[in-house]
Amino acid sequence: MSTLRIVNNLGALYRAQGKLDQAEQMYEQALAGFEKVLGAEHMSTLSIVNNLGALYRAQGKLDQAEQMYEQALAGFEKVLGAEHMSTLSIVNNLGALYRAQGKLDQAEQMYEQALAGFEKVLGADHMSTLSIVNNLGNLYRDQGKMDQAARMYEQALVGFEKVLGADHTLTLDTINNLGVLYQDQGKLTQAEPMHQRTLAGFEKVLGADHMSTLRIVNNLGHLYRDQGKLDQAAQMYEQALAGFEKVLGADHMSTLSIVNNLGVLYRAQGELDQAEQMYKRALAGFEKALGADHMLTLRTAGNLGNLYRDQGKMDQAAQM
Repeated sequence: MSTLRIVNNLGALYRAQGKLDQAEQMYEQALAGFEKVLGAEHMSTLSIVNNLGALYRAQGKLDQAEQMYEQALAGFEKVLGAEHMSTLSIVNNLGALYRAQGKLDQAEQMYEQALAGFEKVLGADHMSTLSIVNNLGNLYRDQGKMDQAARMYEQALVGFEKVLGADHTLTLDTINNLGVLYQDQGKLTQAEPMHQRTLAGFEKVLGADHMSTLRIVNNLGHLYRDQGKLDQAAQMYEQALAGFEKVLGADHMSTLSIVNNLGVLYRAQGELDQAEQMYKRALAGFEKALGADHMLTLRTAGNLGNLYRDQGKMDQAAQM
């Protein structure tokens, strides 16, 4: 047994080091040993099954992860009961996995089961409970259940503010989720203070050049564009672009997406020469990173062609 525990511990170490293939080998060796010595339903065996599920998910082997999680769940329910914290954690893990697989109805069932259990065992204001509330909000949004998503985000926000404070990153993430949701619903006046509050919080906690901050700056650009506040949108996009270039580099996909967004905005403002410059830069970057036949490349080429027509450059438009 001591040898098997060392093998299992090695698996955990390799996983922590990011050596996932070596971790997989250790976990599978440990699992075979524990099943032989202790049986398939022993807690130590089931813990390794769960660990393997998490590892497979990290490797992108979602079908194998599903098999492990479902095996672990059946075992934990039998040995510990449906409302034990270890069981509920696996239910939540399965919810996240099903969501990643696009099995949204099954994910909803798991998250709702996990939430009911966590509320009963830990209470509504426990961090683990609030995290599942937020997860459900994300899932409902994926399903297009916007009103239910809003209720979950609002519930999570009240809880995070109470437990963690207004400036904690989890609180700010939830405010951002609400802002994006309101924007998707067309509730632009409600979305704006959410984005502004998130931006102020991230700038204070993480700094102006942190990726989380820069993404909010970009989100505000989208919002101002949707509101028709084009000058403010340009200011946000330009700020986001400078930050993304500094942090990620000029050729990163996220940087190029903002370059393209600026092209669209400049065209809407009638600043056609600046729009042309942005579209050309985005097109060159997308062609290099994705190839000439990728949808983003083709869409950007189409944007540039339309711009050339606006400028009266018909020969260049025809080449697009």
